[in-house]
Amino acid sequence: MNPPKFTTLGCRLNAYETEAMKELSQQAGLTDAVIVNTCAVTTEAVRKARQEIRKLRRENPNARLIVTGCAAQTEPQTFAEMEEVDAVIGNTEKMRPETWKGMAADFIGETEAMQVDDIMSVTETAGHLIDGFGTRSRAYVQVQNGCDHRCTFCIIPYGRGNSRSVPAGVVVDQIKRLVDRGYNEVVLTGVDLTSWGADLPASPKLGDLVMRILKLVPDLPRLRISSIDSIEVDENLMQAIATEPRLMPHLHLSLQHGDDLILKRMKRRHLRDDAIRFTEEARKLRPEITFGADIIAGFPTETEAHFENSLKLVTDCDLTWLHVFPYSKREGTPAARIPQQVNGKVTKERAARLREAGDTQVARHLAAQLGKTHHILMENSHMGRTEQFTEVTFANAQPEGQIVTAAITGVRDQQLVA
Repeated sequence: MNPPKFTTLGCRLNAYETEAMKELSQQAGLTDAVIVNTCAVTTEAVRKARQEIRKLRRENPNARLIVTGCAAQTEPQTFAEMEEVDAVIGNTEKMRPETWKGMAADFIGETEAMQVDDIMSVTETAGHLIDGFGTRSRAYVQVQNGCDHRCTFCIIPYGRGNSRSVPAGVVVDQIKRLVDRGYNEVVLTGVDLTSWGADLPASPKLGDLVMRILKLVPDLPRLRISSIDSIEVDENLMQAIATEPRLMPHLHLSLQHGDDLILKRMKRRHLRDDAIRFTEEARKLRPEITFGADIIAGFPTETEAHFENSLKLVTDCDLTWLHVFPYSKREGTPAARIPQQVNGKVTKERAARLREAGDTQVARHLAAQLGKTHHILMENSHMGRTEQFTEVTFANAQPEGQIVTAAITGVRDQQLVA
């Protein structure tokens, strides 16, 4: 009897939920199973999921293979029809103890092969508390799930449902437990993080949650925020950026494009100048802050002039860490029905130019750190990250999971050297 094996594809929220599934499946007594937690953000992500499933079946011919995650939620039949797959479970079902109890029972006849309910009918986010993670360095805490917005390119709301928030008290309790277990950094994660609180009594904002965590968990050394929508940032979050050194000076922004017309066609809620204004204001409050961003290349109707505005946004906002996505046509989204699709070769070429601009920005950031002293959270004995999420390598072993102070002496392969 072997413990279940998990493969996680996609976002940090998936990584968090995989940890929850590990606990739930262990409590249920599930054995000899392989679970694939899929991503649906692009058609390429779905293709990779199918490829990974075939590989895992070859490597584990006698195990039960269970597929879950966003791709399983949006395209359950696609995976149910794969001969390698024994069961498909949705994003809601994967967080329920009874699902895993059923999986641990006599598999044939005891459990439906496809358990995927209507995600849009879900009104609460599962409050499963995780006491530990695979790595000892940082812990991810889910505070929100789903999204109420309908960007024209995005399939994720159909995989995650509408926005639901985890109550602040539950979040604080979990962070206290993680700090008690020795974690020195906690990352708040969600699908649309800045919408946290809108569905809770009195409609608190993300900044309120951040302030509450920092006040009620004084022993937490570092709090980090994952991807946010800058147009939704509230006054308290800006205040925390300005005054709370335990809130890490690194924000990843969901920008998607740098041209106003394309942003409108994407049904985004911000314009180009909004993004520039936000980064300028945040940098005035916290000069050492760095920004990452998601940017899509080749959105339908994108001309070279539109694309140049995205390219210019990289320097206008002084972005450092870019996640570049070549536009991926997702059936069921409004953007997929736009007749003026950009040629695939052009899209790839534009994505490459964006990545090249990102590499230049990273090089500038790394060079600026030479001679500076940083507080570095060690992810393993020889690599950690600065407050700005920059990787630092050490020749001499350091204590994993601890925060060490070191001077930067060099740069190598997009990493700092200490």
